[in-house]
Amino acid sequence: MSWPDTEARNPMEESSADGASSLFAGDTGELPLETRRVLAQLLAGPSLDGRRHSKLWSALLRDEVIVRTRLAELFLELIIDRDLQVAFLRQADAGNLDAPVLLRSVPLTFLDSALLLYLRQRLTQAGTQGERAVVGADEMLDHLRVYERAVNTDRAGFSRRCQNSIEKLKKHSILQKIRSSDDRFEISLTLKLLFSADEILSLTRLYERMAAEYEAADSLATDDPEETET
Repeated sequence: MSWPDTEARNPMEESSADGASSLFAGDTGELPLETRRVLAQLLAGPSLDGRRHSKLWSALLRDEVIVRTRLAELFLELIIDRDLQVAFLRQADAGNLDAPVLLRSVPLTFLDSALLLYLRQRLTQAGTQGERAVVGADEMLDHLRVYERAVNTDRAGFSRRCQNSIEKLKKHSILQKIRSSDDRFEISLTLKLLFSADEILSLTRLYERMAAEYEAADSLATDDPEETET
């Protein structure tokens, strides 16, 4: 005579529909842990960096098809650059469908845009030399001071706006703090995918022209010729 199995089961050991182990009580998911982490990282944004998230990168490449499928169900498109080892999400072009927009857009100020362009140029320079793109806070501030006349009402206010721009890019992982330094950052390779070559060229020309105009205005404003007595 056999007795029924009355031993209490641990819900963590129960199986989901496809036979995979559940990860928590009430879990009805089908994907393994690392693949779920991939989805979570992509949705949290702004990117999945293969150099910083090597295990997640391997899981993404292994399960790319299923990851794309799950994201497509949310009207999201997966963008992967295998050479740079970077992946991020873009809102899918749903045509005339009334599709919800899940990705948040980040409004950029004039200084934000100027800083992004500068960092993109530094990233290009580092890439041609086969180096990591590293930048210091003082370098970014020096670059932004060229545009001071465009947005400045007072020097302290302008400095605060510059710091806010740097903090915004740190928050969105465009600037990644180097552990051994308090004021030096590595520029994320994701930035390479955000600006095309044509966009970089046109924006560079625009900002160079604006910087030249501001410098010329500064020169005229500070030019105080001595009066001659007659």
